[in-house]
Amino acid sequence: MLEDLLFLALISLYLFGELMAEVVSNKKKNKKPEANQKEMSFWEHLEELRWHIVRSVVAIIILGIVAFLNREIIFDEIILAPKDSDFITNRLLCQLADYLSVSALCMDDLSLKVINLKMSGQFLTHMYISIIAGIIVGFPYLVWEIWSFVKPALKSKEKKYSGGAVAVCSILFLTGVLFSYFLIVPLTLHFLGTYQVSEFVKNQIALGSYISTVVSVSFAVGLVFELPVFVYFLTKVGIITPAFMKKNRKYMLIIILVLSAIITPPDIFSQVMVCIPLLLLYEFSIRISKRVYLKRQSELKG
Repeated sequence: MLEDLLFLALISLYLFGELMAEVVSNKKKNKKPEANQKEMSFWEHLEELRWHIVRSVVAIIILGIVAFLNREIIFDEIILAPKDSDFITNRLLCQLADYLSVSALCMDDLSLKVINLKMSGQFLTHMYISIIAGIIVGFPYLVWEIWSFVKPALKSKEKKYSGGAVAVCSILFLTGVLFSYFLIVPLTLHFLGTYQVSEFVKNQIALGSYISTVVSVSFAVGLVFELPVFVYFLTKVGIITPAFMKKNRKYMLIIILVLSAIITPPDIFSQVMVCIPLLLLYEFSIRISKRVYLKRQSELKG
């Protein structure tokens, strides 16, 4: 599952770049070339793309090395923290359970034992998590590199807003990761880690399984939170319209419920806590689509 999500993340970044490139190409058709602007050949574009990729990989490696050298912080205070009863989310849920008199919300019985099953398991996990940390922390820079690749084809007025696009993409992704880490991950660990088919079967969680669950859930929600960005560019190139999104709102509700059921444990509370921000994101995306659509229509008429 984790490998699929990483592949999906790469595909999403690629599609994001392709969508921006499509927007740029549409604008270039109607834009007169500037006097000092030189047309780049295919191989020059390829060379430029190669250096953007090289810089992105170097940034991930550097940030990964920093994460590798801070093993205690990455594992003890971040990765392994949600499994303990004194994790901030678990403590707040217990306080909420006392206030609402709903004991099921309190997760004070966590006793997950994470074990390593392979000789090189801990070292490989350490390297793997370091790379993942490099990707997450360096995500704003990765988006900036993608945007930098297409920015030269933009008009001077549009270039002023490039930094804002990078900031929005980064904030949405990091917000999704943090939302997942502080809410969905603890709920998932509590449900799956304490579930028993029989009292004679004790849970001892493999390190790889634990890491895969934490990272995959966090990545999945981070990508889902990029919905407004994709809606913006899909509307920009004319693939979707606000009317289409409003008309299919009921189908999107079903999709959101299915997504919530996939990335959360099978209990109503967890699914509702995930559905609410996703529905708000969809409604926000409709507003973005409407604004972009009206602007696009006025440009076409002009």
